[in-house]
Amino acid sequence: MKTFIILFNLITNIFVLHYCVTFTKIIFNYCMEVKINTKEKFTVITPVVPFLADNMANDLSNYCKNAFETAPNNIILNLQHVSGIDINIAETIASLQQHSYDNKCSFVVCCLIQSVENVFDKAELLEFLNITPTESEAWDIVQMEEIERELFDDLDEEI
Repeated sequence: MKTFIILFNLITNIFVLHYCVTFTKIIFNYCMEVKINTKEKFTVITPVVPFLADNMANDLSNYCKNAFETAPNNIILNLQHVSGIDINIAETIASLQQHSYDNKCSFVVCCLIQSVENVFDKAELLEFLNITPTESEAWDIVQMEEIERELFDDLDEEI
């Protein structure tokens, strides 16, 4: 009888754990909550959900494109709370990187955990992204790119 109770509890715990994880993923698939912090030279966008699903790609793109359109138009995407992403999100982030450079803006991704970095790596997108381990290093990249753009603008004016 004792073995039956232990087995029953084990099966129940596995079922509850699976159900809760699935339920959590379903909830997060429908809403993307972000924290937006605007500084003098850049905007930090931090998703506060643990999983970025395919259907969140448009939301993320809209948050970033709105930030690109208003000053300061440099973006740091802080993924410190994100433990998993779908491939569409990775592709969206890469397209935002390209959009930023086409519009003479900076876009830096920071605080990736290994599982998220692996998704970018499998999609062969890592080499296209500006990635830093910490947010403060992302600040430095944005400021260096700003200086670089100012210098190139000055050179273009002289020529």
